[in-house]
Amino acid sequence: MAVKVRIPTPLQKLAGDKSEVEAEGATVKDVMNNLETLYPGMQERLYSEEGELRRFINIYINEEDIRFLESDATPVKDGDVISIIPAIAGGVER
Repeated sequence: MAVKVRIPTPLQKLAGDKSEVEAEGATVKDVMNNLETLYPGMQERLYSEEGELRRFINIYINEEDIRFLESDATPVKDGDVISIIPAIAGGVER
């Protein structure tokens, strides 16, 4: 099943300079695996060597954080939108 995947600016070079692509899979993990097939190099930026999502990568499906669902085992369906959002840190404490 095809879903839209929103690609953050730091990863757009890997995705042919696209901010949004289509990928397929039954779960978020399947979609991420399909992204790697379509755009090699994506997987290593999203997952650790142990196969875990990197801590600084947030993934949302239809605006819901997958950490509060079934992580990357969360099922997807046609028309879903997955957003990959790198965490942003910094600033000054007040």
